[in-house]
Order: sequence, then structure tokens, then C-alpha cells
Amino acid sequence: MEPPWWRLPSVIPLLLAVSALLIVIVGGSIRINDAGESCPEWPTCFGTWHFIVSEEDQGAYWAENPDQIDSRGEDHRYTVFQIFVEWFHRMLVGVIALPIVYNVIAARKARERYGRGVERAAQFSAVLLVVQATAGYVTVRFDNADWTVALHLSLACLFMAGLIWQYMAMRIEEGADWGFLQAPRDFVEAHSKRVYSMTAAVGVLLVLGAWVSSSAGGQYNQSCSVGFPNGWPKCQGSILPSLDSPGIFIQFMHRSGALLVGLVLVLGVVNLKSASQGQPGTSQIVRLALLTMAMWMFNVMVGASYLIFAKVGDFPEWLSLLHLVGGVAAFLAAMLLTFAMRFSRSHDRGAQQQGEQE
Repeated sequence: MEPPWWRLPSVIPLLLAVSALLIVIVGGSIRINDAGESCPEWPTCFGTWHFIVSEEDQGAYWAENPDQIDSRGEDHRYTVFQIFVEWFHRMLVGVIALPIVYNVIAARKARERYGRGVERAAQFSAVLLVVQATAGYVTVRFDNADWTVALHLSLACLFMAGLIWQYMAMRIEEGADWGFLQAPRDFVEAHSKRVYSMTAAVGVLLVLGAWVSSSAGGQYNQSCSVGFPNGWPKCQGSILPSLDSPGIFIQFMHRSGALLVGLVLVLGVVNLKSASQGQPGTSQIVRLALLTMAMWMFNVMVGASYLIFAKVGDFPEWLSLLHLVGGVAAFLAAMLLTFAMRFSRSHDRGAQQQGEQE
């Protein structure tokens, strides 16, 4: 009898992926609480290793380190809560480092059972954690410039995706009977590129969203005004607004990107569903494609609600955080779809080779 899932070695990368998602959520909380620069240096915070830094201590730090003064100026002061959110985010990254190292060691010891691919996936996650920590330093160094925020989020999503791939690879070796592994080779070969394009489109949209939310300190979120219909679906009361303003241009790019991604997803789902009729093992692939599209639709509604229910100078930031989580969820659903196609292809090839040997 197979042991419960929580006792299987594959639970390690799964728990790490969940932990990484928590770190992303806390990272999003940093932005909505306007705490992105509340720790002016890295890895310490106002020269300390804790988060309780008074306004007087902040002023003394600015006086001693004028080169660290951020975009808000030397007279700005952060609350203890703002500093805590940034500090907690960094602490979580440090905490996850130990199980990541253990994951590498465990994968190496279990190489004969799970293969070199799993070992390399564990090593990839470890390397990416170091790169991600470096990106965190760069984000602080450049005062949360839009490109650093987009880079930081993109690396975090790749980090989670690598752990999910490792989990799926280990579960397959443990005997998981997932339906997509039975998908016919001709179906997989014919639709792999379409699935990859769907995943790439969702990934680009996620980066565009990070660009919008971080450009000009997040002020570009207000460029299209607020309310229905002037703020959404229109922009400044027009379907085709003037793009002279950088903020409106970035908003228009994000909205246009969301529509294009939606078109790619709808066409992809329609094609996959049409080609899957009567094909064994394809229903799970179609469901993953539908899940990706559903996550996209949900996130479009959340993004629209953020502008519709906002008032001038008063935005419902919890919806902004939900919008971030929805974007990440859509990307991970798309990656699951991609991995399902990849694993079904390799599983089919392995079964074919075994049949030839017999």
C-alpha cells in the first residue's frame, strides 16, 4: 500500500512551492502598504537586523548615510508595520533557504530512484533562490524601479514552476496515475507549440502587470481615471485615449495585452477541445487549459474591479494584491499545462521504447 502523500519524498518540493507562493503574497503586501523602500539597504534594515526602528532612529540613519536616502526624501518616515512587512519578506527568503539545501541533498541521494532530471531540478531551484535574493538586493538598490520589480516577480514565478516540475516528476516515478500521461503522441506533438504559446502569453502579461503596478511608484494605476465606464473599460472616458501620457500608454499596453492573451487562450482551448474528442488521456490536458483561461478571466474581473470601485486618491489595495495573486495563479496553471504536455510526451516515448525492447 502506498504511504500517504505527506510521507512521500515528493512532498518536499510541493511544500517549498507553497512557501514560495506565500513569499510572493507577502512581497505584494509590501507594495500595497507602500513599504517598498522601508528598508533602505540589504540585507540589514536601517543598519539593524530587526524591524523596530523609530522615527528618530530613521532620521539618524539618514544623517549618517545620505547616499541611502530614497525617492521619498530624508524627511519621510516609515511606520513599524511597513518596516515589518519588508523585514518579514526577507526573513521568509532566509528561512526557505535551509529546506532548499535539504531538497538538493535529498534529490542527490535518491538519484537512482528519481533520475538525474529531478536532481537537476532541485539544483536549479537552489541556484534560482540565490539569483532571486540577488534580484531582491537590486530592487532595493534601485529604489523599486519598475524593471527590478518585474524581474523579481518573474524569477519568483520561475522558482515556483521549477519546484512544481520536480514534484510532478517525482510523483510520476512514484507511480501517480495521472490521465494526461496516456495522451496519444500525435496529439501531444500537434499541440505542444500551441500550449507553449499560451504559457508564454500569460507570462508576458504577468510581466506587463508588474510594470504597470511599479511604474512611477504605482501612480500609473490612476492614469485612466476611476469608476465605470470612464475608468474601465474606457480610459479617461475614451475607448481609444491619447497615448501622449506615459501612464496612459502603459495602461493601454497592459489592457491590450490582456485582450490578446485572452484571444490566444480562447483559441487554444477551442483547438485542444476539438482535437481531444475520443482521445484517451486528453481530457485532463483540456481541463488544465480551461483552468488557465478561467484564471485569466477571473483576474481580468479583479483588475476591472480595482478601477471600478476606486475613488480618486483612494484605491482598494486588497484588490491589487488579489490581482497579483490571480496573475501568478494563471501563470502557474499555464505552467502545469505545459508540464503535462512535456511529461505525457516523455512518458509516451518511454512506453514505446519499453515495448520495442519486449
